Amino acid sequence: MTNAIDRRSAFKIGLASAAALATPQIMTRAAMAQVSMPETENPGFNRFKLGEFEVTTILDGERPGDGPHPIFGADQSAEAVADLMEENLLPPDRFVNMFNPTLVNTGSELILFDTGIGEGGREAGLGQTRSRIEASGYSPDDISIVVVTHFHGDHIGGLMEDGEPAFANSRYVTGQEEYDFWTSPDRMSGPTEGNARNVEAKVKPLAEKTTFIGDGDEVVSGIVGMAAFGHTPGHMIYRLESGGKQLVLIADSCNHFVASMQRPDWHVSFDMDKEKAVETRKRVLDMLATDRLPFIGYHMPHPAVGFVQKMDQGFRFVPESYQLQL
Repeated sequence: MTNAIDRRSAFKIGLASAAALATPQIMTRAAMAQVSMPETENPGFNRFKLGEFEVTTILDGERPGDGPHPIFGADQSAEAVADLMEENLLPPDRFVNMFNPTLVNTGSELILFDTGIGEGGREAGLGQTRSRIEASGYSPDDISIVVVTHFHGDHIGGLMEDGEPAFANSRYVTGQEEYDFWTSPDRMSGPTEGNARNVEAKVKPLAEKTTFIGDGDEVVSGIVGMAAFGHTPGHMIYRLESGGKQLVLIADSCNHFVASMQRPDWHVSFDMDKEKAVETRKRVLDMLATDRLPFIGYHMPHPAVGFVQKMDQGFRFVPESYQLQL
């Protein structure tokens, strides 16, 4: 028994001694090791199947800034908005706005929904839609249809590149009411002037190749436009259906995954008709939650795909995990 104990003790002492001897060498190697950080960026796209459709969200870019108040909760106090952010583990006075165009391959058409900020945003790291379409395995020339949900600059900015159509082989689809509003001569003065001039430069040159639709009209089989006015006078969203599965592209119906969803009645400074936008936001969120439909929001955190769950007050954003893989 004594010999066994002695052998065990000697073994333990040997291990301890070896560890003691090795430790300085390990520490020296760790101190000397240098692993450089790669300069490779996130590819900026996310892809999944929806029935027979292939859906790819493209990150056009991210823009950090002050807020969310007063952009979100424009009719609320800064303290109320900050409190809601902190309840959701978010900074109270800073946020990141993300821009997510969506690419849909139906098998016969390659359709881009919205075009990002375009060349004017590249110095700030935005306007990445074209390059990230290429990173995802497609060329801008492969796109056969561009759908524009509404005419704010972060949706139409990428329509043109160096004064020429950025998607050379594409035709276009947009809402009739949106087009009529922004191309009216009345928009060329007052608070709408800046955006109207952008529409004149980016959208009007493409009018002859554009199909104008209304509520309930098809883009192609399986993709239907739905009126969701308020954010702009002709703002539209799109329901996709393939192989018995559905998804809704809600565009700018909700622009912040906490402020606009948990408090859908709060005003958003970018909504042109704020009360109508509140009505639309509640209707769209209720539809998504009731029917348990996945959705893509243009300004949701990339990859911008999720679900909506009803709460006692408002709704909760539930990011997609593996639901669309099954």
